[in-house]
Amino acid sequence: MDIGDCYRLLGLRSGASFAEIKASYRRLAQQYHPDINPDDEKSKDKFIALTEAYKLLQTVVPPEEIAPKLQSASNSSMSMDSYTEVKPQNQVSSNTTVMPHPPTFEDIEQRLKWKTYDQLQRFLQARRFPQAIALVEALAARLPNDLEVRQWQAISYQIWGRALIQEKQMPKARIYLKKAVKTDPHNKALLMEVQRDFERLGIKF
Repeated sequence: MDIGDCYRLLGLRSGASFAEIKASYRRLAQQYHPDINPDDEKSKDKFIALTEAYKLLQTVVPPEEIAPKLQSASNSSMSMDSYTEVKPQNQVSSNTTVMPHPPTFEDIEQRLKWKTYDQLQRFLQARRFPQAIALVEALAARLPNDLEVRQWQAISYQIWGRALIQEKQMPKARIYLKKAVKTDPHNKALLMEVQRDFERLGIKF
């Protein structure tokens, strides 16, 4: 299941907000929940697929939009939870405090990046390779110039290629090993690993 499939399964357009994803999932999950359809295998399968799609989208869609702009300090009653975790600094006087700035778009992107990295690690460790690939490809599409993300993508391809060798799926393994090198062609360590994997396939790189 790729990211596009997840949106379609939840009846949403690509790029829907976190709130829209959550609302659609809740509505559909209630409709297809096994407790409501106890003897319906199709509903059960639909519910499982919806839940998987929702979990995957949670890893690539920010749970919050950029924090709202600060109102004037005199009438602001906004919770500080909406802002960065940096505590107020630079006490100007006993009654005046410099307020922290709302998180920037770059801040949110970095949080999303490392949250996605943690989820990617969990997918790979659980050998859920299709989900791992869909996740890292979605992140790479969002952050196309991030060299770390490109490296994660290449390594994910290589790990899945190696797993496919173990499963004797040689043609598919070759495809993903080549994708690994193409994605991060200047990574010498990765190149050496992929060459060893091709030796296992019994063919030249």
